[in-house]
Amino acid sequence: MVSRSYSNLLELASGEAPSPSFRRMGQRIPRIMTVAGIMSDLDDDGSESVCSDPSSSSAQRDRIIIVANQLPIRVQRKTDGSKGWLFSWDENSLLLQLKDGLGDDEIEVIYVGFLKEEIHPNEQDEVSQILLESFKCVPTFVPPDMFTKYYHGFCKQQLWPLFHYMLPLSPDLGGRFNRLLWQAYVSVNKIFADRIMEVINPEDDFVWVHDYHLMVLPTFLRKRFNRVKLGFFLHSPFPSSEIYKTLPIREEILRALLNSDLIGFHTFDYARHFLSCCSRMLGISYESKRGYIGLEYYGRTVSIKILPVGIHMGQLQQVLSLPETEAKVAELVEQFNHQGRTLLLGVDDMDIFKGISLKLLAMEQLLLQHPEKQGKVVLVQIANPARGKGKDVEEVREETNSTVKRINEVFGRPGYQPVILIDKPLKFYERIAYYVVAECCLVTAVRDGMNLIPYEYIISRQGNEKLDKVLKLDSSTPKKSMLVVSEFIGCSPSLSGAIRVNPWNIDVVADAMDSALVMSEPEKQLRHEKHYRYVSTHDVGYWARSFLQDLERTCKDHVRRRCWGIGFGLSFRVVALDPNFRKLSMEHIVSAYKRTTTRAILLDYDGTLMPQNAIDKKPSAKTIEIIKTLCRDQNNMVFIVSARSRKTLADWFPTCEKLGIAAEHGYFLRMNQDEEWETCIPEVECCWKEIAEPVMQLYTETTDGSVIEDKETSMVWCYEDADPDFGSCQAKELLDHLESVLANEPVTVKSGQNIVEVKPQGVSKGLVAKRLLTAMQEKGMSPDFVLCIGDDRSDEDMFEVIMSSVSGPSMAPSAEVFACTVGRKPSKAKYYLDDTTEIVRLMQGLASVAEQMLPL
Repeated sequence: MVSRSYSNLLELASGEAPSPSFRRMGQRIPRIMTVAGIMSDLDDDGSESVCSDPSSSSAQRDRIIIVANQLPIRVQRKTDGSKGWLFSWDENSLLLQLKDGLGDDEIEVIYVGFLKEEIHPNEQDEVSQILLESFKCVPTFVPPDMFTKYYHGFCKQQLWPLFHYMLPLSPDLGGRFNRLLWQAYVSVNKIFADRIMEVINPEDDFVWVHDYHLMVLPTFLRKRFNRVKLGFFLHSPFPSSEIYKTLPIREEILRALLNSDLIGFHTFDYARHFLSCCSRMLGISYESKRGYIGLEYYGRTVSIKILPVGIHMGQLQQVLSLPETEAKVAELVEQFNHQGRTLLLGVDDMDIFKGISLKLLAMEQLLLQHPEKQGKVVLVQIANPARGKGKDVEEVREETNSTVKRINEVFGRPGYQPVILIDKPLKFYERIAYYVVAECCLVTAVRDGMNLIPYEYIISRQGNEKLDKVLKLDSSTPKKSMLVVSEFIGCSPSLSGAIRVNPWNIDVVADAMDSALVMSEPEKQLRHEKHYRYVSTHDVGYWARSFLQDLERTCKDHVRRRCWGIGFGLSFRVVALDPNFRKLSMEHIVSAYKRTTTRAILLDYDGTLMPQNAIDKKPSAKTIEIIKTLCRDQNNMVFIVSARSRKTLADWFPTCEKLGIAAEHGYFLRMNQDEEWETCIPEVECCWKEIAEPVMQLYTETTDGSVIEDKETSMVWCYEDADPDFGSCQAKELLDHLESVLANEPVTVKSGQNIVEVKPQGVSKGLVAKRLLTAMQEKGMSPDFVLCIGDDRSDEDMFEVIMSSVSGPSMAPSAEVFACTVGRKPSKAKYYLDDTTEIVRLMQGLASVAEQMLPL
């Protein structure tokens, strides 16, 4: 069922042969694709992309396929001696809580992921059948050695440390890049795609991929279905560009993520880092429109979502009401409160990024600086088992145990241990009981994604009537809680009432612990109330619904876009265009040129005839010869329309006597070398330059790589060679500054591609197009062929005039009109060509035809 080109995609990405096909499920969920061929053998031909069978989904609920590394399923062997497995829902899984938050009646959920236990190949079909029928889960199976390379290798040894800011400076510090592990990662992502293929209805279903384990999966799905409705949410931090760009396969992962329609992050910092990476490594900038951040990627808009995940309120409140929770709380009250001791609580995984040892050192500092708290304050540190394994985990465990032992030996006494370490797995209700009793919760990770421990603590401290009785609290008394949180965790921005700390600064953390203990009761109550209001309204259901609403909004115009895939391997991407926007073919325009008699040709220069990144901006001999050939035909009017000065353009095209030139966006123009320069608007004084020049000079001095170009009627600040982020930031500031100081001057301040420009009001390339068409009409030469090519915003004015003049008096009836932009992007033009190379090739083709048509 998988086509040759799809297998080649993996082969090209990984450098090895495609992985063997895996056993498919015995039964499929209804509403799957009915077209036999799921892949086109031609990368650029979108005509063979899969379409769904409309009859299969007309009366169905909305459906979402949730894809993650692990299914929300508990697995255990049958204990009665018979073969087989027992399955149950994992109530603590975020993916299951997400489903509850969406509501069973509103949307149908399918899960795709690994099981927590290894299943023998002989049992995989049976297990798949059971999970499909009973849980709507699609398990993914891979050989154990591949899973080890994928998960414990690439995910945990390379991506996990790097995304938490650990550079692999030595073999002991994070895992250095290993291409074999990367190939396993790509292979597993492809296998996930195969499983999704078995249940997806591509035109209707939404796919939501979770976390860094599956970052290249969007490419495999987009390769199969160009219009797949695909969201991705990253649950870990995303590092700054300086950290991320050390990854050898940095561009492959970025491009894979950009094959999603919506990419979600917990915090603005993580999103900002991702956007900066796209800007610095791919040259893609983002825009914010009406509150939504989006990147234009080959005609598709990739939206960015910033929203931290929440907790499952219903589940937590249910656990708070359990009798065993109540009994455990009573036990802890007897152990701590009745002994006159205040409980501080830490709950962390036993890994290097949770900062457990730093927290213990801060506790030691607290006891040293405040001897009166000895015997009265206890830190209970719950250490959950690490998710990964390796030397670093063992080192953290040894350091934690030795630090706890030392503190207890120094400050302990009979019946009192200042630090209690619980390094065995606790049941959920037991952990909740500790939350209820703790006066303060300490979450001081040195780098973490969305840590939900503070949210759970806040809801637990809100409690209920039964727990109030155990705690001997009046139900009318306002609840209180205190949080000390690291600045480097995802939930920190949401908890404005917490005491935020730098976990590396032990003195500051110790002071924060002391502040939390001595703070007044009303202050604690106010902080708790603020936190509770936020956490209770921004639960996991709110997060899931908000994400899916944005995904639906982003995908709403999929059906009306023309899509096709380009590129090989993990460089594959989809081009999406408006149905009326198509590539300008040589055959089409040459045919039109031959059958027409009077022609107007308007050409932008930079970015059109000359690449933007070219060092030498002068036209080549070939370009000049092409223009001279087109100008030899008396029926052709050829114009260069540029932002450059008239002197520069005149010096560059001295041998093109019949060439029309419009300089400085058309402020100056001449129809040919024999005519004088004229202005498209009344001449204006340029005394405003005395105001603008010092301002631009200030930004030039403070922005390395920027320059000022002073023309006759305009001034341009160019930051093409500056740092892209800083240059863009400075450009926005400069734009505001110039608009302010030039508010009373007859000028317009505009931003363009790596520039900020000040020019006289009313000047535009559209005026040039209008002037040319009018001049030709006055000479009785109304054109029946119009070609207009440009690459940036200023050229859109030309396109607008040209398109609005169709069927008007300035053009011949049934004129052939070609407004063409450079690159696939939203434009008023109806045609596009990919780059300047194609533009020059097209112009060369027209010149060749023109030469053949010249009289002998």
